Amino acid sequence: MNVWRLPLPLVIGTALFMSTYQVSGADTPATTPKAAPTDADLIASAESAAPPNVGKHATIVAMDADGKMRTLRKGTNNFTCMPDNPATPGPDPMCMDPAAMEWAHAYLTHASPAAGKIGFIYMLAGGTDASNTDPYAAKPTASNHWIQTGPHVMIVGADPAFYDAYPRNEDPDTSVPYVMWAGTPYQHLMAPVRTAGHVAAAKKPAATEESKASAAK
Repeated sequence: MNVWRLPLPLVIGTALFMSTYQVSGADTPATTPKAAPTDADLIASAESAAPPNVGKHATIVAMDADGKMRTLRKGTNNFTCMPDNPATPGPDPMCMDPAAMEWAHAYLTHASPAAGKIGFIYMLAGGTDASNTDPYAAKPTASNHWIQTGPHVMIVGADPAFYDAYPRNEDPDTSVPYVMWAGTPYQHLMAPVRTAGHVAAAKKPAATEESKASAAK
């Protein structure tokens, strides 16, 4: 398994965070080190994964350059949020409830998630692209159905029958809910929360009113 490009921030946090902020290996070209984000930056990024009333009360954790998980803020609800991983191509902060944390741990350790223990994950800032069929794909290939993901929420750990009610295509329409990693122990529902169509629809009435006002003049 190549953990350098796994699609879940909880899983990729260690390797990617460390590779971004420290130079390793004698053959690494000399570059100007990237300034590490402040705790305030990390907290703001992590909170952006969820609705304000969830993010601002969640526990915030982040990976230090030495590979240790650090709690930046102890929360008062059951959600745990991680900031965007700067080494991944897209924004991918994430907030998870306890059941989703257990599911993610099972995924990391190649264990079978607890059956019927439903977890909920917010990724309202977006997500790093991933294979829709191979949970451990490290990069796009001609056969692993790499997809682009925008802001979404995830339902994990449900019984298989739950996922049967949603599209399970290898190359899904990501503007509607669909099942990622269908048929594997880590299948989960991906539900988009805002698309270009939503934005256009929201702007259309306002534009119409502006046109009417202009015509009246």
